[in-house]
Amino acid sequence: MESDALFSLGAPAGSRDAPAGPAGVDGFTPVADDSPLPVRMRPATLDELVGQDHLLAPGAPLRQLVSGGAPMSVILWGPPGSGKTTIAHLVAAATDRRFVAMSALSAGVKDVRAVIETARRQRRSGGPQTVLFIDEVHRFSKTQQDSLLAAVEDRTVTLLAATTENPYFSVISPLLSRCVLLTLQPLDDEAVRGLLRRAVADERGLGGALTLAADAEDHLVRLAAGDVRKALTALEAAAASATALGTGRIDLVTAEQAVDVAAVRYDRDGDAHYDVVSAFIKSMRGSDVDAAVHWLARMLVAGEDARFIARRLVIFASEDVGMADPDALSVATAAAHAVEYVGLPEAQLNLAQAVIHLATAPKSNSATTAIGAAIADVRAGLGGPVPRGLRDAHYAGARGLGHGTGYRYPHDDQRGVVTQQYVPDDLVGTDYYRPSPHGAERSVATRLPLLRRIVRGLPAPATRPETPNAGQRVTEQTAPAPAGENGRPTTDPGGPGTMQDSGTNAAGEGQ
Repeated sequence: MESDALFSLGAPAGSRDAPAGPAGVDGFTPVADDSPLPVRMRPATLDELVGQDHLLAPGAPLRQLVSGGAPMSVILWGPPGSGKTTIAHLVAAATDRRFVAMSALSAGVKDVRAVIETARRQRRSGGPQTVLFIDEVHRFSKTQQDSLLAAVEDRTVTLLAATTENPYFSVISPLLSRCVLLTLQPLDDEAVRGLLRRAVADERGLGGALTLAADAEDHLVRLAAGDVRKALTALEAAAASATALGTGRIDLVTAEQAVDVAAVRYDRDGDAHYDVVSAFIKSMRGSDVDAAVHWLARMLVAGEDARFIARRLVIFASEDVGMADPDALSVATAAAHAVEYVGLPEAQLNLAQAVIHLATAPKSNSATTAIGAAIADVRAGLGGPVPRGLRDAHYAGARGLGHGTGYRYPHDDQRGVVTQQYVPDDLVGTDYYRPSPHGAERSVATRLPLLRRIVRGLPAPATRPETPNAGQRVTEQTAPAPAGENGRPTTDPGGPGTMQDSGTNAAGEGQ
């Protein structure tokens, strides 16, 4: 069973077909002279662990876990190469505990139950405490995680689980509540640099047989991006190249040839996925077009599904641009169609165009806040019956019930707007939509007060309103025209009260 951690795992110890080995080493493959450099260089003591100072203070949970001072179950959450499995190995070195290691990649419920049953028998007979290490625990199904609950609850086993995924999403809540969550941080550049230098000099590593040029060291540190395993793997590859060339020095050219492409830190199903997408959206919202294009490239290079990116653009077009640039939704929708119709790699051009349009567009979240406020009111129980005049009057007997009575047909008014109640009684006068003064929404912000005043039958302001902007289609009369039968006006509103203007469409949006 292979692990993505610093060292490989053997068959699940404690299972019926894999008898337990000596206490403290169950499940781990012994380190050999030809083991990978990251395996040979893993810390032998807690003091050699680098980069997790926030967890190494005296009395901290991590120290208690390694020393065996407290039988607490722990979930280690951190990016690859931050030391999760190294911590597990340090725990395994505690000789007063029986240590069993398994990987969620290949272990099943049967293996877990076998370990728990063995641990229960040993506990009843006064044997050593069992520490169960599960690597990649997020790959366990809900049923597999459920099988751990009782044993963790009564401390039949002390669970030590490692995950690169956000446990709040990938670990079931009952198991998470029974464990202490320790978050490991990516190593900073200086920590990675120090480990590279240790590997060059230490007998477990290169033993001083080669030297590492400063610029080559900088290159390896940059490629690692906080992942010490990646740094040590690259160092080992560069050392092999230097040895093959018969030189005792690893220079920049050798390091670059050994590792020619930096792997992008991005997991489509992992926590980094959500971080990159979040940065992408926030960059567009903040109108930083260059940052937005960078995050787009990051996702494309990492193999993100272009359809996912396109869906985010369509959402963003209404959520953050909205009425400030009504064309933004058309651009985003067109890009989504292009992704389906053209596909990658060419569709990256369509996505880039849409991202640039959205990032540089004026921004307004008025549509987002409007629907959010309306939904909140509906959920709060506001919103009475549909006004009688708005009810469906097309079926037999509807007129007898008064449906449609008093309804005024807006198109019969020359302005296209009439005084009429469209909301339930308990929402009269409620304003959900609050336009911003940005972009195309500026003209809507000017027009909207006049529309609301006419629809609600409110009196005109005491002072004459300022001359409307060009393209505005609503002007206000002193009072709305009185209605006759069937909602038709009895006087000709005509003249300056007209609602017709070629600069806008029937929905009130600029064309």
